[in-house]
Amino acid sequence: MKFIDEYADPELVKKLVHLIQKDLEDISRPVNLMEVCGTHTMSIGRSGIRSIVPDKLKLLSGPGCPVCVTPSGYISASIELAERKEVLITTFGDMVRVPNSSGDTLGRFPKEKVRIVYSPLEAITIAMENPDKEVVFLGVGFETTAPVIAQTIKVAVENKLSNFTCLSANKIIPPALKALADNPLSKIDGFILPGHVSIILGKDSYADLGIRGVVSGFEPLDILTGIHMLIRQIRKGVVEVENAYSRAVTDKGNELMQKVMDEVFEIVDTPWRGLGVIPATGLGIRKKYSDYDAEKKFKVKYPEENEPAGCRCGEILQGICIPTDCPLFGNKCLPDNPIGPCMVSSEGACSAYYKYERN
Repeated sequence: MKFIDEYADPELVKKLVHLIQKDLEDISRPVNLMEVCGTHTMSIGRSGIRSIVPDKLKLLSGPGCPVCVTPSGYISASIELAERKEVLITTFGDMVRVPNSSGDTLGRFPKEKVRIVYSPLEAITIAMENPDKEVVFLGVGFETTAPVIAQTIKVAVENKLSNFTCLSANKIIPPALKALADNPLSKIDGFILPGHVSIILGKDSYADLGIRGVVSGFEPLDILTGIHMLIRQIRKGVVEVENAYSRAVTDKGNELMQKVMDEVFEIVDTPWRGLGVIPATGLGIRKKYSDYDAEKKFKVKYPEENEPAGCRCGEILQGICIPTDCPLFGNKCLPDNPIGPCMVSSEGACSAYYKYERN
């Protein structure tokens, strides 16, 4: 197996795979591990890790892609906003390609109506340059982007912008992991915990969940080390959270980022696409900042929508099946014509499988 990642030392890889194999021999059943970070998903696919670990070990891709778990109803609500004459939507790029249940996307609008930005702060500049427009930023992401979005709202307050709002669909990861661990259909034995999110939250944020997990970096050796640590826990009958990414992740995380996130957002129940409503996993904008809440300002309604016929993204995100089990995968659902959200984002499970593992 040839690894293309410059940080993958073949000899160390062989040693880790041997250790994983050896520990698995002492476990009498198949083992299911789930990564919940899109960067992990892409690294596992790109580096060919699934092809070198024992068949007894199944690596599943969970809800680590923000675009993948954004509900179809949120997409429809965003499209409805974009259709309003006075509104200019600003959003990260992947969101313009996500279809709602009827296949409609934000991508059909010209840039005068939907503008792609690389940072939420760009939306502030756009609002300043377009005082005759109501500029709405689509706040989608996990704890890695939520602090920046929170700070953007504070900048809007400081500049007394009356034409900027955020439609928040931000989510937090830890309670969702607990819901997945408690789902009997998922049968997850342990989690490769997200590195980027953990930089913000810290290892201790997972301590009270009662889950088995290892915080991992993104290089092949990082991921294989995390896998080995999880297998070792299973062999010993231990359930704990360990940190294999100490060069970037501390116990307490980035407390300054946590503070700004907590100041602007409050914890709410929220729907995850394919997973339903998971309590206490959403970030709603606090009443103090309600003037900058697009949901309140425009009285946004989120329609309840079913997934496209045949799409199994919801089951993929729960670890119940893998992308190649979906009848649409590589057939009707392609990167250039995505039907389900897992094929849209470059970090989605279906996109990663299509690019690296469909054969």
